[in-house]
Amino acid sequence: MRHGQKRIITALTGTCAMFTIALVPMSPSSAEPDIDDVKARVERLHTQAEQASERYNDARILRDKLEQDLADVKADEKAQQAVVAEIESAVDEAITAQYEGHALSATGEMVASEDPGQFLTQLTTLHAYNDVQSETLASYDKARQALDIRHDAVAERAAELKSVAKRLAKEKAEVEAKTAAAKKILDGLEQAEMERYLAEVSRGNVTRIPEVSASGRAAAAVQFALAQIGDPYVWGAAGPGSWDCSGLTMAAWGAAGVGLPHSSAAQSGTGTRISISQLQPGDLVFYYSPISHVAMYIGGGKIVHAPHSGAVVSIAELNRMPITTAVRPG
Repeated sequence: MRHGQKRIITALTGTCAMFTIALVPMSPSSAEPDIDDVKARVERLHTQAEQASERYNDARILRDKLEQDLADVKADEKAQQAVVAEIESAVDEAITAQYEGHALSATGEMVASEDPGQFLTQLTTLHAYNDVQSETLASYDKARQALDIRHDAVAERAAELKSVAKRLAKEKAEVEAKTAAAKKILDGLEQAEMERYLAEVSRGNVTRIPEVSASGRAAAAVQFALAQIGDPYVWGAAGPGSWDCSGLTMAAWGAAGVGLPHSSAAQSGTGTRISISQLQPGDLVFYYSPISHVAMYIGGGKIVHAPHSGAVVSIAELNRMPITTAVRPG
């Protein structure tokens, strides 16, 4: 059983309110830093890092959609270009025919004709020929307009992709900055202080994996999530050996045959919305506003989740963070 092979730790779980504060360094002269203050500052930074990580996941989903849209409109543009080329060929042939004398004026035909009946037949043919020319030119005009629309669509998708790429870079930079700031605080602790810190953050943690009563797809999802206990949190990860919060729940329900997006906010819009009193093992619980964290309920007032950088997949109390909503996938 892989549970015994992993560290069952739930240290560094973010529980603080979502607002930004300036990072105030501890005074070098402080013999013993206030561990509660250290814990609050580190948790706040980790929470902010996870918010940025989930925004990154949202932007990544949008990027993938835009890339597919761009491929589609480019293919449509190429097909329309072929239509335009075909009509251009027909227009060229019509113009060439004009210069070669296939569309003489009606007056010229009347003067040259010795048989009025034959002239009328030729005139009817001439009118029909000119009608075809008019239709060809009209078709060409419409085709060119349709092609211009597709050109604009390609340019629009390309611009949107460029904007999303900037968003991805921004969120990535924020995740890394917040994570580094939290690490710097912890690196400044002495060994005894670190031990006190770890004891504080692990207070109330669940260290025994419970027996979970679930059936069907929910049972498969719960079993998968519990099997990852001890794996490290890595932002943007979806397995197999590391996870972020939405990557874990996505993979767990994926193992049960239910597809979910890699984003806590996007996952909150899937499945059936339920109240907290209706929670059953396998249900997903979402935290903070705007939503930036997701966990899986396993019963008994407990959740399994990937908390944040520096922590591992672990079991925690359901109400350890401010709950926003819950859904039942499938």
